[in-house]
Amino acid sequence: MSTSEERDGVALTNLDQPLFEGAGASKRDLVDYLDAVQERLIRVLYDRPLSVVRIMRGQDKFMQKNVPKYTPDWVRTVRMWAESSQREVAYALCNDRRTLLWFGNQRAVEYHPTLVRTPDWTHTTHLVLDLDPPEGDAFGTAVAAARLVRTVLTEAGLEGAVKTSGAKGLHVFVPIDDHWPIDDVAAATRAVAARAERLDPDLATTAFIREDRHGKVFLDPTRAGGATVVAAYSPRLRPGVPVSFPLSWDALDDVRPADFTVHNAAALLGDADPWAERMPAPQRLPDDLVTEGRTLPIPRVAAMHEGRRRKRAAQS
Repeated sequence: MSTSEERDGVALTNLDQPLFEGAGASKRDLVDYLDAVQERLIRVLYDRPLSVVRIMRGQDKFMQKNVPKYTPDWVRTVRMWAESSQREVAYALCNDRRTLLWFGNQRAVEYHPTLVRTPDWTHTTHLVLDLDPPEGDAFGTAVAAARLVRTVLTEAGLEGAVKTSGAKGLHVFVPIDDHWPIDDVAAATRAVAARAERLDPDLATTAFIREDRHGKVFLDPTRAGGATVVAAYSPRLRPGVPVSFPLSWDALDDVRPADFTVHNAAALLGDADPWAERMPAPQRLPDDLVTEGRTLPIPRVAAMHEGRRRKRAAQS
């Protein structure tokens, strides 16, 4: 087997090397998978500023936002302010097969697009809840939490689609129209999480500080604004290289995140694009959901103040 080849004008190298320690997959497996699902993956990445998680041989994984200096000039980029680093960043736009193959050759395993699409930085396209279960074999609790979220959405007159995160939890996506600005969508996301928590506070929590979760599923409402969420069909940098995979609501009890990997996901999909097929049309958020969310604290800010309070109390 050749260890290098060229596709769509992109030189692919060292394809026989292990992707990373414990992956159970080679770099070729990654590139072949990305190529097999490229139309579906590019559909969810298109025109969205992209961060990727890469891993180089003998190094720790790292998230790359700013494109490196050696990026080919045919890779489209867009400059956008990054709150996390407090600077303007040149993000890639993965809008074609050639760019995706180039990222795969760079050992970019994970693909994290923003919820905004260029050139409109003022509106997010989806309301997203990230359901993060506790450590251990707790996927069943994430499924139960997803059903709480779905109940809240249904009562609010909204519909969403669900996928595995590719790690240990689930993501619920609700496509929304461009009526509401980013801060109001963030508020509505907090309200959905809070309502779901009230339905079963023994199962779910909105506690941002990890030690306050007490083994419950964290309903993370912070995937808003310029935040990123791992894309549907993206591999994850975990043993076995699982894939974030779209599911029907009825199938949640019958699967586990590890069921979908770079080895089998393309074959399981066949010619279908279940993420696009199951995604509802964009919806307008109910006024009461936004109004309720505006009264709720922003999780990261509240956690920061609480951390400072606890530190002062411990020192006194």
